[in-house]
Amino acid sequence: MAKEFSVPPVVFTPSAPTHRRHPPPGTGASPPPAFAPPRPSTSSTANPLPFMSFDVGTGASSSSPPLFAGPIGVGSGASFEDEPPLLEELGINTRQIWRKTLSIIHPFRSADPTLHADADLSGPFLFLLSFGLFQLLAGKFHFGIVLGWVTVASLFLYFVFSMLSGGRCGDLDLYRCVSLVGYCMLPMVIFSAVSLFLPRGGGLIFGVGMGFVLWSTRVCIRLLSELASSGEEHRGLIAYACWLIYMLFSLLVVF
Repeated sequence: MAKEFSVPPVVFTPSAPTHRRHPPPGTGASPPPAFAPPRPSTSSTANPLPFMSFDVGTGASSSSPPLFAGPIGVGSGASFEDEPPLLEELGINTRQIWRKTLSIIHPFRSADPTLHADADLSGPFLFLLSFGLFQLLAGKFHFGIVLGWVTVASLFLYFVFSMLSGGRCGDLDLYRCVSLVGYCMLPMVIFSAVSLFLPRGGGLIFGVGMGFVLWSTRVCIRLLSELASSGEEHRGLIAYACWLIYMLFSLLVVF
């Protein structure tokens, strides 16, 4: 027999709404106005920087001078037409490089030592880059070898002159020595270009290479002897050192 239990009734009382209802129009308080930033004062004391104001009319009517009065350089009297060329600003004198090249390219004319007294590395870098490009056309990648050999050769010549002259090299410093060795590489650059049309492994390319080696050696001896203090006294030793340097570059082309 089931037992019955008395359950009291559950009564749900209505609660107040949690959200806020707006009163109907015409009754109650009005909503607060939207936020508006304060406008700057028109006086110069309240706003010392008129160009920072949001009021365009106030900034335009201010007596402060404009930030940019005109194009750059117009007020100072300078213009872009008066600026030197970019190569001249970088220290690259193309006319001087061309004159040095013409003084070396003639095989039967002595190079002018006074012209090469003003050393630069722009011309030698151009010749070494051309030498590497011609070797690249022959299937040889020798850019790093060429730059390394020229550096070692310049140090070798400078050391030889220092030993011969007892530390007095005259006008021949290391920077000028690198410039001379690089400019005298011009016959080797021509040989590198000519070797592209010569048969490999024959006696012809060795004979042509020997002629270009003697050309580079002759020009280098002439310039080094004039610029160094003891160049004329040890001309034979200088010729042997220069011949070894350019013989290495010719072997690089042949093989």
